[in-house]
Amino acid sequence: MQIKDYQIVILGLLIALGSVCSTWILSKSVVEFQKLQNQTIRVTGSASQKVTSDSASWTINFRTKQPLLKDGYAKLNSDAKLIKEFLIVNGIEENDISFSSINSYENYKRLPNGHTSNDVDTYTVYQSVTVKSNDINKFTEMSKKVDELVNKDINLNAERIQYFVSNLDDIKIQMVGEASKNAKLRAESIVSGTNGKIGVMNSARMGVFQIVPVDSTEVNDYGINDTTAVEKKVVATVTATFTVK
Repeated sequence: MQIKDYQIVILGLLIALGSVCSTWILSKSVVEFQKLQNQTIRVTGSASQKVTSDSASWTINFRTKQPLLKDGYAKLNSDAKLIKEFLIVNGIEENDISFSSINSYENYKRLPNGHTSNDVDTYTVYQSVTVKSNDINKFTEMSKKVDELVNKDINLNAERIQYFVSNLDDIKIQMVGEASKNAKLRAESIVSGTNGKIGVMNSARMGVFQIVPVDSTEVNDYGINDTTAVEKKVVATVTATFTVK
């Protein structure tokens, strides 16, 4: 059976029309997909919680300078005993007291021109003791009495008391969840004026934690982990992207 010329023309037109239609449908699908992809909103949610420290650590550094090394060790051992007695009298358990190893270095005589000679003048011997306890109230009282040790001819430097929260990791996990919920609430509030609705969460990025004293507003890009305050505030942030229906 021979195909006439007009049939070939009609067939060509149908093929061309089909190609145009399929291209239009595909283009529309791509546009709708891109439109859907662009219908997102990005918000940052936050959550904060007050926490109370339940443990503390306090370090006392002490040293002595003596002409003979053996005298330095003898004086330091005597000082260590006095410090230990002081801590125990103030309610610290012996198991909570930890002394570091003893270290020393030479101090050389100075020449009239101000330069250092090769002759040893004295020896500096030093050590530290760290106290850790869950009874944080004891530390405040002890720090006020540290002059009692100074009056016993102990050359010391008492560091600032550090306060810690033992279940901080659990609190952080909880705070991330609350910050995520807050992010969704903020997104819903933003789109509510346009009659839009929030869909699924496309992505989420957790920010750094800010652990600061309760009344502090300090923020750091790398996060803060305060150990100076008994009462702290944990702040968590989550940046999330949601689809908009």
